[in-house]
Amino acid sequence: MLVRTRASIVASGVVVCVLALLAIWFVTKQFGHHLRLPLASRTCTVQADGEVVLGADQMANAATIAAIGMQRGMPERAVVVALATAYQESHLRNIAHGDRDSLGLFQQRPSQGWGTPEEIRDPRYAARKFYAALKKVKGWQDMRVTEAAQRVQRSAYPEAYEKWADESEVLSRALLGSATGAVACTVGSTPTMRGPAAASAALEGLTLDWGLPRLTAAANLTGLTVPASDDRNGWRYAHWLVSHADDHGVKSVRFGSLEWTAEQGTWARVKGDPTTQVLAEVFADT
Repeated sequence: MLVRTRASIVASGVVVCVLALLAIWFVTKQFGHHLRLPLASRTCTVQADGEVVLGADQMANAATIAAIGMQRGMPERAVVVALATAYQESHLRNIAHGDRDSLGLFQQRPSQGWGTPEEIRDPRYAARKFYAALKKVKGWQDMRVTEAAQRVQRSAYPEAYEKWADESEVLSRALLGSATGAVACTVGSTPTMRGPAAASAALEGLTLDWGLPRLTAAANLTGLTVPASDDRNGWRYAHWLVSHADDHGVKSVRFGSLEWTAEQGTWARVKGDPTTQVLAEVFADT
């Protein structure tokens, strides 16, 4: 007759729990794109020959990754690779943990020379480091998305990046200005920032992400004006502002004949002549 001690029963339970956690981790790592988890109420919908739905923080990070790629003079294909990589590694979230000492959007490791933990947690720094590494990969432009990403990341799951290629192409088309009114975010009624501080922060972020000449907001004002050399650049900046609406307190964005408002969370046609500059407004101080 088999007799099991209390210790053996406890040990068996621990083993089962560990195996269950490992199974959950593996399924999430490999098939996370099929899992539809509840999204926060502050969400963004991107429509550009396809649809992607992200949380506000994910959208802001995606916009910064795309802008840094353009600032570095990288082709659109590089932005697709970068977005797919961040999708797989962190689901476009600037996380403070990971495998061993991995951190941030791209799960870069301080011990592998990617930078200090503080640097890696800076989305601009992390994106610049990724693009610099990708640029050194000979022939990356002709590789599949997952192959190019793997040459940089050296992941244990080299095919995992490919499953995010379609979503990344949709994001790239919108964030690089190939589509109009393509990024629509729903933000809360209690913005993180307000007033002149929000206006200054929004302009500073836009300047740093895109490498624009220094833009400044007038003191005590909540309106922003961003010059645009053409429609594509105009939509790049307009989509960036909407993408960062939640963390920068953006209330409305207008370009061309369309306007996005935080109240509606969508773009709508407006009367009057089309604007050739991007016009935005942040929430006023209460």
